[in-house]
Amino acid sequence: MTRLIKTLCLIAVLALSVAGLSACSPEVGSKEWCADLKEKPKGDWSANEAAEFAKSCVF
Repeated sequence: MTRLIKTLCLIAVLALSVAGLSACSPEVGSKEWCADLKEKPKGDWSANEAAEFAKSCVF
């Protein structure tokens, strides 16, 4: 029974960690997102990031 409780606690901690980390990224297309992408090497950009950058940050 205690093993089940430990497993459930571990799952809860992992879920909260993932939720907390995902909330830290700026919204795609925002000024902060554009600034972050400008600092990222262009070779590391995905095709979606490049397209969104052109749409939101250039034009």
